[in-house]
Amino acid sequence: MGEIDRMLRANEDWSRRFPGSKPVRPARRVAVVACMDSRMPLFGMLGLEVGDAHVIRNAGGVITEDTIRSLTISQHVLGTREILLVHHTQCGLQATDDVSFADLVEQATGRRPPWAARAFTDVDADVRESIRLIRDCPYLVSREVRGTVYDVETGHLREIEDPAAPHHSQARGEPLQQGQESGT
Repeated sequence: MGEIDRMLRANEDWSRRFPGSKPVRPARRVAVVACMDSRMPLFGMLGLEVGDAHVIRNAGGVITEDTIRSLTISQHVLGTREILLVHHTQCGLQATDDVSFADLVEQATGRRPPWAARAFTDVDADVRESIRLIRDCPYLVSREVRGTVYDVETGHLREIEDPAAPHHSQARGEPLQQGQESGT
């Protein structure tokens, strides 16, 4: 049995326990932009339930044109007002660069991708760049954004200092403790 077959079987079990439909608007009015890495259990680590938040995932959790499109729809149509960025340690995008990745794809397929992988070497710097891209976006209703890095070995989430928002006292890079709210 293939993995997709296992997933379809698992859905049969899930649908029997399904708690029922939720409203289309996220209850907590937040959108989470995160890396697609399978080691990040976003709902559990952020205390989210089905229906609480929009979750937008891509390689690296980087802010791309499509991420901006999704955030714009999330805010204008579905009422979200806060954005949480979740990058992580040991990201696969740190193990390559845009040119090497494009070379790899071209070598395997004979076609060079028209888009960049958006690789990075410094995860904290990439979180800051993602914050800047969101703050500079003219299409968003709210630019309330915070950035974090998840440690895949400890499970701790560390908030990244945003120079444009010095009022966040938790933005010193210490791990957030269970039950502790950022900024207190």
